[in-house]
Amino acid sequence: MQDTPAPSLFPLFLDLRGRRVLVVGGGDVAARKVTALLDAHAEVAVVTPALDASLAPLVRTQRIHHLDTTFAPHQLDDAWLVVAATDDPTVNRAVAEAAAARRLWVNVVDDAELASAHLPARVQRGPLQIAISSGGSAPMLARHLREQLEAQFDESLATLAQLFVGLRSRLRARLPNLSNRRAYFRRALDGRVQALLRRGDTPAAQTLLEAELEQHTGTPRGRVSLVGAGPGDPGLLTLRALRVLNEADVILHDRLVSTDVLALARRDAQRIEVGKRVGGNHDATQQRIHALMIEHARAGKHVVRLKGGDPFVFGRGGEELEALRAQSIDYDVVPGITAAVACAAHAGIPLTHRAHAQSLRILTAQAKAGDAEHDWAALAQPGQTRVFYMGVSGLVRLRERLLAHGLPATTPAALVENGSLPQQRVIAATLADLPELARDHAIQAPALMIIGEVAALSTRLHWFGSLPITPASARCRNDDLARAA
Repeated sequence: MQDTPAPSLFPLFLDLRGRRVLVVGGGDVAARKVTALLDAHAEVAVVTPALDASLAPLVRTQRIHHLDTTFAPHQLDDAWLVVAATDDPTVNRAVAEAAAARRLWVNVVDDAELASAHLPARVQRGPLQIAISSGGSAPMLARHLREQLEAQFDESLATLAQLFVGLRSRLRARLPNLSNRRAYFRRALDGRVQALLRRGDTPAAQTLLEAELEQHTGTPRGRVSLVGAGPGDPGLLTLRALRVLNEADVILHDRLVSTDVLALARRDAQRIEVGKRVGGNHDATQQRIHALMIEHARAGKHVVRLKGGDPFVFGRGGEELEALRAQSIDYDVVPGITAAVACAAHAGIPLTHRAHAQSLRILTAQAKAGDAEHDWAALAQPGQTRVFYMGVSGLVRLRERLLAHGLPATTPAALVENGSLPQQRVIAATLADLPELARDHAIQAPALMIIGEVAALSTRLHWFGSLPITPASARCRNDDLARAA
């Protein structure tokens, strides 16, 4: 029997100032919950016939109200939140059921299934809080992450947050444009302010923040960042790409940019899919992309043009920069891991190898007018690795051209579909067998074709995803299906 998966929780911070919270239980765990609730300035009532020694002073000083009795549902009257923190599962269940009947959120300690609210592990720096929750399924993991974040974020953040609180009304009045305010924050946070706070010079940090605000006026100048999203695995994004995604006002993304990558971007950024679809007018789509980049940049927005792989490897990145330069739009480029590198690595195929390949050719199978033309005779020479982008639909034509110019039919070849993603599949065969094997297994784009002696290494060096599909494994599968029939 499998455990119930953790619920998908909606994160929320509650303002409990002056609001009644009922804590049922009086032991060590209840005491920790009470302390956290008092830090939030809640009005705390504790129901327990046996009060922990650490709670007694809070009762004497009237910081909490003690109900010296067992739990009864009427005690929930006027409560905004309930915490069940006894060591008796029966009592905890009764509290949870009574709270649910009144549509009250209830946290049940060490019982995720009964709880409708979960108290996260927290990192707090003044008004700034980072909350971590596993939905009650892995509290030790949440605490472990909290310890890591405690070490990563120093106390200067508390003072910085307080300084920004003090500047909030002036900031909104002076910079009503949201993009302009974001630019101010980027400039302030990338400068010397935190260094001053870390050495304890709060007055100098405040003076610098105020000076930056006085100087930061006028309509923001829009710009475009051309960003490589890599092959799809969000772990392969560069740190700079992640930072730029969190600065974006508008994101123009390709159809094949993964949802996991998009999830790392700023939540309130406008997302526009601009991917080219099979059978569509690619030139018209590209012109629309140019127009959208220019339109939003002229409106003062930071536009991120998010492209799968690397923008400058068969991604029309050069065309897009030319369009921006012609309109005097500021731009920068964040490279990404291109499919040739990522797919080969995840398939266990070294693109170069001293014993097999001393050169590498990266090519496209498609050109503007159809199949791309290459120096096929040169491509048939030994000692090289050939990587073809956008070749799935023309595998047979690619094979025939290479064979016609002298590349042996026994040359190892591989197709990597959805490289680096959990659904990755690798076909490992010879040049002669590859198109039919890909057809039999319904290989679809995006897929990368690798031709050369190094492709044979995928069956030995494979490390990611399912095992490569080979002619031998395909025959075994067909034999099994025949016997089953």
